[in-house]
Amino acid sequence: MAAPAPPSAVPVVCALIVDDAGRILVAQRPEHKHLGLRWEFPGGKIEVGETPENALIREIHEELGCHILPLHPLPHCRHDYGTVLIELIPFVARLTPDSPGPSPAEHPAVVWLRPDQLLTLDLAAADQSVLRHYMAWQSR
Repeated sequence: MAAPAPPSAVPVVCALIVDDAGRILVAQRPEHKHLGLRWEFPGGKIEVGETPENALIREIHEELGCHILPLHPLPHCRHDYGTVLIELIPFVARLTPDSPGPSPAEHPAVVWLRPDQLLTLDLAAADQSVLRHYMAWQSR
């Protein structure tokens, strides 16, 4: 008898939005949601027919009211939270020159921090992997 197929992962994009000072924007998850009050890189689910880049641009605009330019993909991170398996697709991004500053619509808080400061946050597990990939990429 064949082994059961592994569950399919939900594709989710996230942005490491970097400012001119090298700080990265992180957002706090709403208290009532899965992983409530933990910190994450903003983003969301990819809709059918959307490219990861387009999903990221849409999600950031919906969640933060700003416009980004995805610049560099980072390695995908698969994480099983027990109730959901996600395939996190991260991008390094910047605000576009004409973008307003981030204004959270769903998150209780957003903050700009240096990468070393992010290590002290209660980041969601998948986002911890993304941060490690980012820091390795930066140190090359």
